[in-house]
Amino acid sequence: MKNCLILILILIQFSTLFAQSEIISDTSFNGKFTLKEVTIAANRTEQSLIEVPNQIQIFKSNEIAAIQAQSTADVLANTGNVFVQKSQMGGGSPVLRGFEANRILLVVDGVRMNNLIYRSGHLHNVITLDNNILERTEIIFGPGSTIYGSDALGGTIHFFTKNPYFSSNDTVLAKANAFFRYGSVNNETTFHANLSLGKKKFASLTSLTSNDFGDLIGGKNINPLYDKSYGERPFFVQRFNGKDSLVPNSNRFKQVNSGYKQVDFLQKFLFKQNERLTHTLNFQFSNTNNVPRYDRLTEFSAGKPRFAEWYYGPQTRLLASYKFNWKNNAAFFQEVNLVTNYQQIKESRHSRRFQNDNLQNRIENVNIGGLNLDVLRKTKTGEIRIGLDAQYNTLKSIANQKNIVSEVESPLDTRYPDGSNSMVNIAAYISYTRKVNEDLFISTGIRLGYIQLKSNLVDTTFYNFPFKSIIQNNPVYSGNTGITKIINKKLKISALISSGFRVPNIDDLAKIFESHPGTVIVPNNNLKPENTFNYEIGFAKLFGNSLKWEGSVYYTQFINAITTSSFTFNGKDSIMYNGELSKVVANQNQQKAFLYGASSNVKVAFTDKFNANFILNYTYGRINTDTTDAPLDHIPPFMARVQFQYKLKELALDFFVNYNGAKKLKDYNLNGEDNFQYATADGMPAWFTLNLRASYKVHPAVALQAGIDNILDTQYRTFSSGINGAGRNIFLALRANF
Repeated sequence: MKNCLILILILIQFSTLFAQSEIISDTSFNGKFTLKEVTIAANRTEQSLIEVPNQIQIFKSNEIAAIQAQSTADVLANTGNVFVQKSQMGGGSPVLRGFEANRILLVVDGVRMNNLIYRSGHLHNVITLDNNILERTEIIFGPGSTIYGSDALGGTIHFFTKNPYFSSNDTVLAKANAFFRYGSVNNETTFHANLSLGKKKFASLTSLTSNDFGDLIGGKNINPLYDKSYGERPFFVQRFNGKDSLVPNSNRFKQVNSGYKQVDFLQKFLFKQNERLTHTLNFQFSNTNNVPRYDRLTEFSAGKPRFAEWYYGPQTRLLASYKFNWKNNAAFFQEVNLVTNYQQIKESRHSRRFQNDNLQNRIENVNIGGLNLDVLRKTKTGEIRIGLDAQYNTLKSIANQKNIVSEVESPLDTRYPDGSNSMVNIAAYISYTRKVNEDLFISTGIRLGYIQLKSNLVDTTFYNFPFKSIIQNNPVYSGNTGITKIINKKLKISALISSGFRVPNIDDLAKIFESHPGTVIVPNNNLKPENTFNYEIGFAKLFGNSLKWEGSVYYTQFINAITTSSFTFNGKDSIMYNGELSKVVANQNQQKAFLYGASSNVKVAFTDKFNANFILNYTYGRINTDTTDAPLDHIPPFMARVQFQYKLKELALDFFVNYNGAKKLKDYNLNGEDNFQYATADGMPAWFTLNLRASYKVHPAVALQAGIDNILDTQYRTFSSGINGAGRNIFLALRANF
């Protein structure tokens, strides 16, 4: 009841304090807002937002560039509607409406990124997408399984990369963009360049980004919302004469062993066969060096560091896709999109105990083939979309242990089953938008599919499992129904009922790993799919042309929710793992959980040069038990973002405040992924940062950018994270367009 009252009070505050504004992103300075904007991701085809009942946020390329974010995870964190967890600087795990990791879906250029080892904890694969080549990002909040399939429980984040430009005549059209940025807080150097070459029928886009991040320096000043220092780095491990030693840190705010490097490459070819038919070849490659797992490097046991080394090996993502796009307004199906794709992902984990010479190496190689077919039929009264999805995943998991002194290798237990692992996903969907009249739209859709998972264990030397293979066959289905009403061209009201599903993957069913010190997760081959049923109401209101307000309220039922809790292995509640007696836990289908929350986004254009944006988000989640409801993990604290933008001729200024409320320890899920061991004794304190951006065009083709993040140099850490947030960061960038 207390939490219901809090939610009601927040909604009342929205309606009284911000009784004017918006949700649809608009960075123009013309002082005018509209309800009209186009979404691509909602139903995989272009559609006006006024027809769509979902809450959707669109982030365009100019907004992404203005943020000057170091990674795509940081871009999402600055949308105001996405919470991002970090275990290390080289990461970022987005959270949508209390769902994280493999419970949200990542899509790039129509290709599903989620694979059979996307984990339920904190997932950092989003950094393998280069934010500097993104044309737009669309975030669909709430279940999206009808269109996108498994994993889209909390939402879908669809990234669209830029396309090359065609020439309007017989000459070659050449366009180039480049920038260089330096940041003080981690000695960042970033270089990006892209080149578009186009003729009438053929065009090419080449993009390259190189990032070099040094160790991150956290805030030095005590958090004004908390009276104690936390997250300092007084010591770190260094090896001298073949022996690990604990070395005092000359700067306790410098988070030693957090830096990393990354290179991203993109190549696109477009061929316009005729006015109706276009072919696209899309190649993407991302590669990091070793990325230190900073949170694990800060753990102590019996007064000594637990690890001398813990890092992710070079993480590579390769994507190759072909897209066939055909349009003909005179045909029965006016548009056909076919995307075939291949992905190759390599991940590895490497760890070595303090004063132990054995380096443990676990390597995962994933290969994915996929196909998506979408067709669109438009009539006078609506649009029908029919789609087919197919995806085939394979995994090879290997491991070894190497003595760094003698270089002798020995066997080691793999993270996943060491035999053949595969996952097949086949589905069909149909969605329909009925245009009752110019102001009333009804949307509905249904998806039917089949997912098969196979996993085999070969070597059972390390653990005597009661099974040697896992085979699961799961028929899947989902649906949605929504209605949208436009009143007086100024008010949009929508209601939506939708369902989502997520089928357990290899990571859910068959992994063995240490989730936090003294706790080990073991396989549970009896897992079933988890489902959500979501109910939400949304609105967008215009007050004149310069005030806009959008909000949504939702309630989500979580059925067969997979959560981590106490378990037994061969009848024992504790086993030896990594030389330590560890409590046994496993992923299990809890009977029921629920979430509810609200969001509000207000934008006001005071003049054609000055505007402001106010964003608030609240989420609450609990697992139902026979006694007292227990906290559901991944639930972010209350979030707010306030932003002011000013533009005068060639000068643009952007000042914003990011705020996170406190997360008390009693609201942590102690068996899940909330990482209470990285929190203070009181939980995670509330915090805020003040940030300033400036851009000045010194020439039509050249711009200077500068900014200060965390102006007050405040010490803070986001909920469930294992690394402190960046301290005061002064950055400079030079951009050029040719």
